[in-house]
Amino acid sequence: MLAIGIIKEGKTPADNRVALTPAQCRWLLHHIQCSITVEPSEGRCFSDVEYQRAGAVLSHDVSHCDVLLGIKEVPVSQLIPNKTYLFFSHTKKQQPYNKKLMQAMVANNITLIDYECLEHEDGQRVLGFGFFAGVVGAHNGIYAYGKRHNLFDLGRVYQCRDYRALINSYFGLKLPPIKIAVTGSGRVAHGIVEVMNLMDVQEVEPEEYLDRNFTYPVYVHLKGKDLYLRKSDGGYNRSEFHAQPQLYTCNFYNYLPHTDILMNGVYWDSKVPRLFELPHMQDAAFKLRTIADITDDAHGSVPCNLGDATIEDPIYGVHLQTGERLPAFDKNGVDVMAVGNLPNELPRDASRYFGQQLIKFVFNDIINGGSDLLDRATILKNGQLTPHFSYLHDYAYH
Repeated sequence: MLAIGIIKEGKTPADNRVALTPAQCRWLLHHIQCSITVEPSEGRCFSDVEYQRAGAVLSHDVSHCDVLLGIKEVPVSQLIPNKTYLFFSHTKKQQPYNKKLMQAMVANNITLIDYECLEHEDGQRVLGFGFFAGVVGAHNGIYAYGKRHNLFDLGRVYQCRDYRALINSYFGLKLPPIKIAVTGSGRVAHGIVEVMNLMDVQEVEPEEYLDRNFTYPVYVHLKGKDLYLRKSDGGYNRSEFHAQPQLYTCNFYNYLPHTDILMNGVYWDSKVPRLFELPHMQDAAFKLRTIADITDDAHGSVPCNLGDATIEDPIYGVHLQTGERLPAFDKNGVDVMAVGNLPNELPRDASRYFGQQLIKFVFNDIINGGSDLLDRATILKNGQLTPHFSYLHDYAYH
């Protein structure tokens, strides 16, 4: 019988999301041969009592479990040797801040299956909180714009009981005739677009966005083919772009003179062109004063992302001329909303969605002892890098 453990989140700042909700635990206990042990935690969006009522066992000792489920990185001091873990490790890009964690997992003979690496055969992510990151990030972007221009006080997402209450909070909200650029094509972008529709912001085509003025709020949804051009001939091929992004340039600078708010949902790594560069901010045509950088890569696709803010204080300013950090809403700056754990503002809804995908696409493979899907997402097997992740050799062993 498979023994599942839901571990207490140990990373700071604390994360209140879960991989499985109490209702999902109850379903699993009734439909598969398993036990579920939950490590007690006061910080979860679901209480210990809710898990207990669902049939899970509460215990500070999860060392008997076969599979341990978390959300964020497990602190080195909390790793249990010789176990299989599933969590977001943030190591696949050789992130320097998690090198010690990677090496500790190697030393402890741990098997690591990274949620981020669970992908369908076409490369689409199986799991993620991106949709709710998009929802919260888009809300916060509009919140920041309203604050900066003293137009409205939208309130904060975490003050709402759930997603349904958030939707109800938009009744009566009337936005001015602003132009909003939404970038990306994944779950984050879908969440952004959801909020645009709920706020009655109308979608327009890129040509209209660039050429027309509107008497109502509009957004343009810019995907890969709209943002990136092959340097040699101006074309675009999705497969080529993902394999060799250095062959492309980004044309978002054409949208800068027309955009009041940027809602950024693009995936980025160091080879992908940025949406703009810091010198663009010094140009008189740089109209942007509000950026919701929802994918939140410091100095990434949005170069004026200077690092994470917090849920409690999600916005900071960046000086248009010097690039230095300023207080939010400063007249000499652009406001940047950059928070690494946005779904924590809607944790119960986000966790419910995540757990549904986990059960639907992953759990049968775990029960059956493995699959190609799991193999492609297994960074470490008993403390050793798997072939898919051999490029991490120096990062993991030196």
